[in-house]
Amino acid sequence: MTDFLYNYLHVYLFVALFMLFCGIVGVVYRRTLIGMLVSLELIMNGAGLNLVALNRFVSPENAYGTAFTLIIMGIAAAEAAVALGIIILIFRKYRHIEGGDLREMRD
Repeated sequence: MTDFLYNYLHVYLFVALFMLFCGIVGVVYRRTLIGMLVSLELIMNGAGLNLVALNRFVSPENAYGTAFTLIIMGIAAAEAAVALGIIILIFRKYRHIEGGDLREMRD
């Protein structure tokens, strides 16, 4: 009965597409920088799931998809650390972390 959950590529691709879509919608519609950061992490996780699924079903003897996913996870961790540091500095200066109100930083 649960054979359809993990033995077909289209299930993984659908979940990865759903994660990518939710992440893109979150980046577009979230107003706070923390929400945007979480949405970016969701996009990266969707891309990683896509790579691992394609690696498992298309070329299981190679580990390229898994290796690229580990690289993506490392980049996502570094991006989250840098972004949280920037968000903390923005909060200390402006006392809010809404993305739309930070246009005065350009001046």
